[in-house]
Amino acid sequence: FNKITASLGKFEHARRRFEIKYASDRFLLVDDYAHHPTEIRATLCAAESIGRRRLITMFQPHRFSRTKALCREFGSAFDHADRVVITDVYPASEPPIPGITGRTIVDEIVRRGHRGVTYQPCLQSVHRDVGNMLKAGDLVLSLGAGNIHEQLEILAADLVIAEKLKAIVSEEGEVRLYEPLSNHTTLRVGGPAQFWVEPRTEQAFAELIRFCLDEHLPLFAIGRGSNLLVRDGGIRGVVVHPHGGDFEKIEVEGCEITASAGVKFRQVAYAARAANLGGLEWMEGVPGTVGGGLRMNAGAMGAQTFENVTRIRYLDAEGHSHVKNRGELEVFYRRFPLLEKNFAVSATFRGQPAERAEIDRRLRESQEKRRTTQPAAKSAGCIFKNPVTIPAGKLVDELGLKNSRVGNARVSRVHGNFIVNDGEATAAEVLELIDDIKNVARRKRGIELETELEIVGEPE
Repeated sequence: FNKITASLGKFEHARRRFEIKYASDRFLLVDDYAHHPTEIRATLCAAESIGRRRLITMFQPHRFSRTKALCREFGSAFDHADRVVITDVYPASEPPIPGITGRTIVDEIVRRGHRGVTYQPCLQSVHRDVGNMLKAGDLVLSLGAGNIHEQLEILAADLVIAEKLKAIVSEEGEVRLYEPLSNHTTLRVGGPAQFWVEPRTEQAFAELIRFCLDEHLPLFAIGRGSNLLVRDGGIRGVVVHPHGGDFEKIEVEGCEITASAGVKFRQVAYAARAANLGGLEWMEGVPGTVGGGLRMNAGAMGAQTFENVTRIRYLDAEGHSHVKNRGELEVFYRRFPLLEKNFAVSATFRGQPAERAEIDRRLRESQEKRRTTQPAAKSAGCIFKNPVTIPAGKLVDELGLKNSRVGNARVSRVHGNFIVNDGEATAAEVLELIDDIKNVARRKRGIELETELEIVGEPE
């Protein structure tokens, strides 16, 4: 009996046969070699019997000939899966068959009425598609005789970190894998954040900073994503979005308004109005948060953020809190170096007592100017800093570049310093259009245009 017990203790089941790659209270990741419809159906039934919240499957068809011959059987093999992501065929030395791809199976599954199936032709993106749809309680199953299991292994490795991040921000915070940053920028372009984290407390934010430092994870903060262009490959590491909780506080005391990093500039403007404080009306038209506005010294209507700031509070690169008064801060046009490696927590702004009617007049003036001079379409705000000799928008207009485009990225008809997203524009298209404008300005006018918006992330 002792020998039997010892042997069983050392037994390792067959590789790639319902092999558990990751297990926690929240998620279960399993890999299986199944690639024939009958095998797939049996494996999904076994997975379903475990009783997890949802069954998510990533599948890589094996051989073009098998995909063609058994496409109808594949169509019914995934009935027990809640969500299915299918990539392209693993050829196994077979030449392609025209018209036969992973979509062949997807079309058959859809024909049978399954609404939870998607086609991802790029194998290297499968783990991102699956990871971004994860919810606590899910079981993820990778199926196929090719190399689909490598995508599950990447997902498992990132889940280890994601679970630690979730422990830091607790249940009230949010952690998502591979979150599309196009959902979080005003231009609506950008690849995924490897780890998207929303802390609700300053303490959680500080712990997050220290965790990233210890784990050598890059950390990038984002507010509302205005004046920001994220490349199509997204951002590696952690993207932190301080939101809700401690980061939505706004307090008025005398002529000063203290607003947390997640508060919108527009909210500051209207808090000032409620307190009969003038001088902050320009903030009404800035589509950003206090944290983002501080980072780039945002401005509008001829005003800039730090003209109203009296002090700021921030977390340094080790998560320690600091307060600095305006006189201690080095600030430039559209740049605040202190927050290039540190993280804003709050700022205190000073207004001046004013009549409500006068404040309302200035707010209407700001609204009207924005309505008549800026596009309503999706944009990142001004693309270029104004050269010394001429406003950037006027220069673009004089160069005849209004309404020029690359793909779905187009120079606005309304304002030459805005690039708008006409549909599903990519960051690559926006960057190409920016380069085109720069080249024309250099060639025809001898002017070197400098971008005002921040460009981050990796190429696809």
